[in-house]
Amino acid sequence: MSDKDLTRIAALLRKAEGTDNEHEADAFLQAAQRLATLASVDLAVARAHTERRERRPVPTQRAVVIGESGKRGLRTYVELFLAIGRANNLTCDIARDSTRVHAFGFDTDIDMTETLYASLVVQMVRASDAYIKSGDFALEKVIKRVTVTTPGRSGGWRREDRYVAKPVHATTARISFQQAFARRIGARLAQAKKETEQRLVVEQPTRDGAGVALVLRQREVELADHYRANSTARGTWAGSRAAAGQSERSRQAGDRAGRRARLAPERAIGGQRTALDGG
Repeated sequence: MSDKDLTRIAALLRKAEGTDNEHEADAFLQAAQRLATLASVDLAVARAHTERRERRPVPTQRAVVIGESGKRGLRTYVELFLAIGRANNLTCDIARDSTRVHAFGFDTDIDMTETLYASLVVQMVRASDAYIKSGDFALEKVIKRVTVTTPGRSGGWRREDRYVAKPVHATTARISFQQAFARRIGARLAQAKKETEQRLVVEQPTRDGAGVALVLRQREVELADHYRANSTARGTWAGSRAAAGQSERSRQAGDRAGRRARLAPERAIGGQRTALDGG
């Protein structure tokens, strides 16, 4: 069933339902039914097609479960979701324990973010697991202060601080790896979004009588107004702060993994009205 056939049938149905003349209505309905029969499509399907095409998207909000309380890695999982969401025009509130994200935006943008996240979080976890198993992170040393007790010159014992080089802890390495992965994904999606919007402004200077740039700006304002009217968040999420220090070697490995990650579905990144190509 082609989109063109559905559109023709739907147009006839609109005319049938929009006239007060019962003879005209019957003629339009019969014409729609003949086309539908030839195309083997139910009239209800054609009506639904019309509703989908004519429905104006409106901002909404949705709670997205990231994981159970106490599960390791939730903060970096949230960072990945936020990175994807920003490229898809979402504003998010985060639960204090990082178990949920409350996403504000158009429903199709939220759908796209969830779809991308479901794929990318698996890639991130697999890549970080492989990196930790490789032991590469342990080649990086960090200086740590340790307190030792030694015999005093005049008897007794004395405590003194010494500084020793120790391998980076696996937990620190994993956090640094996943944070870098999420940031690289966010940068890739943001670049894809920017390039596509710039191309649209040039190639489609007008849409429905309004410039594309103006349409994009109006969308931003509408989303911002919706967020202010519906968000109940208080305070600032501190989940991006690393509790176990930083590992530069692991950060570089996570960035490389983020560059290699598959962005799927690539042709639907960055907005509910326009398909963007990820890279």
